[in-house]
Amino acid sequence: MKKVKVTVLKTTLDKELAKEYGVKGLTACPMMEKGQVFYADYAKPEGFCDEAWKAIYQYVFALAHGAGNGLFYYGDWIREPGVAICSCNDGLRPVIFKLEATDEESNIEYTPVR
Repeated sequence: MKKVKVTVLKTTLDKELAKEYGVKGLTACPMMEKGQVFYADYAKPEGFCDEAWKAIYQYVFALAHGAGNGLFYYGDWIREPGVAICSCNDGLRPVIFKLEATDEESNIEYTPVR
């Protein structure tokens, strides 16, 4: 299994939807910042948003296990092999991520509980 580089490309706020549905003073996601980089494989990186991880982990898992050797979705989504562009599932202020397969081997850094 390889590590996957996760880069925060953009934090957004849909002002129209936020005005209609959001609480007063709602801003873009306060947990993530453009340019942040995390490395992931089988587990959520430390400091990464739980909800964002739920939205992207299946792509991270696929890339960590070699899906990066080909193109996702039969080549009709992302033109570069080993890359996925994903977002969290916050409808008012989604965060956009770039996931990239790496050649760095992943190591389990904890002792599994039995």
